Amino acid sequence: MEARFVEGEPVETEEKRIALIHRVLVPEEDFPKEYAVLLTNRRSIFIRQEKTRSDFVLRGEMRYGTALVTDVVPKTLDDYEKTSLESLASDPGNLTVPHSSVHSLVLKKEAPNFRFRDIFVWLTMRRQGEIFQVYHFDMTYRKDRDESVKIRFYLVPLGAYFKPRRQTQTRETILREYAEENRLLYQQVLPEGLVS
Repeated sequence: MEARFVEGEPVETEEKRIALIHRVLVPEEDFPKEYAVLLTNRRSIFIRQEKTRSDFVLRGEMRYGTALVTDVVPKTLDDYEKTSLESLASDPGNLTVPHSSVHSLVLKKEAPNFRFRDIFVWLTMRRQGEIFQVYHFDMTYRKDRDESVKIRFYLVPLGAYFKPRRQTQTRETILREYAEENRLLYQQVLPEGLVS
């Protein structure tokens, strides 16, 4: 690995792939968008995924934090190993956030607000004795010199992640652990104190 020295300290010049968050949902006016997030030591590349379900289902997943998609296999780092980081970052469907531009990343949770048409979900929660916690990140970053942007992305794992764990864990535990795993990933790549 090539290294440069700035004021006596080595600075890494090579960009490394650290991890892949296999699925997040970003709310948009028209419909929610599905992304995988490739984390490197320098940036987060939100890689647009094929839409897996209807807008109604995706909005429900964001509201309940529950994976309804069961037949989609999560992507892994290996799936993007042969694709250059630059081609991923320059794809117009993707979003790239340099870590040096991030002001804050806050993990939040919320309980869903129910409407009448959510009666089936509410009854399921009562029967299971669980609350469907919804976890999301609010990331604030500098887009250019004069503009800051906030992006909210919901941590809704695919069924392939969720279903095997459901045999031994509660829904609430699975979603909390998924959120915590991803918070710890971001702590590895963002400067200390930015992730909360």
